[in-house]
Amino acid sequence: MRVRLSLGQVVAAVLCLGVFGGDRAVGQAEPEPKAVPRLQVVPQPYAQASFERDGAEIARYHFGAGLERPFLYPIVGPSGRSLTRMGHPHDPESHSHHNSVWISHVDVGGVDFWSDKRLGIVRHKRIVEYADEGETSAIVAENEWVAADGAVLLAETRRMTVALLDSDEWLLVLDLTLNANAKAVTLGKTPFGMIGVRMAKTLGVHDGGGRIRNSESGINEKEVLWKQARWVDYSGAIADGVLEGVTLFDHPDNPNHPSYFHVRNDGWMGASLTFDGPRQIEPNVPLHLRYGLYIHAGMKPPAEIEACWKRFVQMPPVR
Repeated sequence: MRVRLSLGQVVAAVLCLGVFGGDRAVGQAEPEPKAVPRLQVVPQPYAQASFERDGAEIARYHFGAGLERPFLYPIVGPSGRSLTRMGHPHDPESHSHHNSVWISHVDVGGVDFWSDKRLGIVRHKRIVEYADEGETSAIVAENEWVAADGAVLLAETRRMTVALLDSDEWLLVLDLTLNANAKAVTLGKTPFGMIGVRMAKTLGVHDGGGRIRNSESGINEKEVLWKQARWVDYSGAIADGVLEGVTLFDHPDNPNHPSYFHVRNDGWMGASLTFDGPRQIEPNVPLHLRYGLYIHAGMKPPAEIEACWKRFVQMPPVR
């Protein structure tokens, strides 16, 4: 069977084949694409931004206007499952403030920023920067700590840096700079603040048979609660036969290092900045804090955790 084509069809076919030059002139070299970084910050709808490794999300920062405070969720382990959760597994209403990984304090100049009572909120102000540097990426944000009467008690700059490690493990570094605005602000004596981590249910000691360990060889709530340490690790089963965990690092430059740690067998840990007494932030004398989260496979031997803590300590300071 003979097929007849119109002149227009012939011209269209020739153009598609690039005979008349197409998008590239004769002899022009193919473009040289730049290397695609393994790790990137990817802005998302509704005031969110993701850290993505090889195109897959490993953490997400939430900073919407209706939130009591910004937070990070999920925190994805090497197996691809989140090692943190939103809320207490057995008391979701009164512990609604347990938002995976968050920064807050129960007594900032007498105002409660810890609970979800809208007495004080950590209000997102702006994103300063999204930075991608190959094996590290960062989100830099500015926040305001606002009392119920509208008074801004603290201005905060928060830098969240993700650094890739071997075997799909990674490190999250949180650099906080807190400035008092018009007058000095006292952070009251309390175990609640500055950083909290709510673990996935199956990692909890009670619910999943997980384990809490610290740098001083303490095990579980009885031996770790209110004890000083360089780090606390919470590890357990995230799937059948799969153990993973998160280690919370305190930095030697923090004012109460080694920190007292607040932990519970129900799947919670935090570093307590003012457990041993109040701390005052003077105007124009900012408080700098650095914490780290080591996201890892297995029930890591303490020596391996200590080695990662030392790597965290040696990272250059950010101001």
